[in-house]
Amino acid sequence: MTTVWRERSFHGWNMNPEQVFEILMRENADMLLAYLRAVVRDQHAVDDLFQESMLVAWRKLESYDLERPFGTWLRGIAKNLALAHFRERAGRDQPLDEAAMEWVESRFAQFHVLAGDTMREKLSALRACVQALPEEYRQPVQMRYADSKSLSEIGNKLQLATETLKKRLSRAKLRLAECLERKLAAVGE
Repeated sequence: MTTVWRERSFHGWNMNPEQVFEILMRENADMLLAYLRAVVRDQHAVDDLFQESMLVAWRKLESYDLERPFGTWLRGIAKNLALAHFRERAGRDQPLDEAAMEWVESRFAQFHVLAGDTMREKLSALRACVQALPEEYRQPVQMRYADSKSLSEIGNKLQLATETLKKRLSRAKLRLAECLERKLAAVGE
């Protein structure tokens, strides 16, 4: 992955492409599996196409436009792979043609019209939530996840026992999850 992509994408967050990909795939894996099950009958083929879709997405991650929903891009990859699968099988067991697959895609795309769907929107909401944390939580979160400091480094700097620091980070993550849920739900209303 190029440095330009990282800098353009994550504005000061120490996230490498592998971390970003893991987050995006975790958020979209169930949707991808449901999509493939909707367009392919053979469960073994679904499993293979799911794996292949993830590999192709990883290889082409730099071409992903952060302003667009990741799920739509990922389903486009899966659709092309499914069509190639159908061509290889010479039409046998092809439950859908390309027009029907487009219709299925349009139904799945409706899930991605809510605000907060692009990675940029999610990162913006996350930054706002981090800034809203009380200082006792914000500082360890910043040091651990933005500055990539070890627990011992943070504990030494903040004069906190490791267990206390772990509890603060755990509580901060819970607060961040609740804040993100509220912010993204409010944006979608």
